[in-house]
Amino acid sequence: MKSIDVVAGIIHYKNRLLCVQRPESKQQYISKKFEFPGGKIEAGESHTEALSRELLEELNLSTVNQSYFLTVVHQYPNLEVTLHAYLCQVDSDALTLHEHISHKWLKAEELGTLDWAEADIPIVEKLMTI
Repeated sequence: MKSIDVVAGIIHYKNRLLCVQRPESKQQYISKKFEFPGGKIEAGESHTEALSRELLEELNLSTVNQSYFLTVVHQYPNLEVTLHAYLCQVDSDALTLHEHISHKWLKAEELGTLDWAEADIPIVEKLMTI
């Protein structure tokens, strides 16, 4: 079974967190699910370098700082994902969706109202207890 290492940004702006919605997919387990933005780590990249690149590519968004939050290993039906999540600050909520179909800025206590990709759920649960 294939396994991948990915990074995700828990983007903070004015007490709210950025949640992005994946597009429709053949894989029902991720189709139209919400997630924290990020993506695959390329060869030779550090986690923070990959996250900065992915956020710029997907959202035209630059972070002010990044600090490690949590790593989740999740087994999907055809893929094992190791997801490294980082807390990030931004100076503005302005962004451009290049890969996602929608986004929401929510308070931590509101995160449970969305339909999350399974790999992101442990991150959501931890954020809701802080």
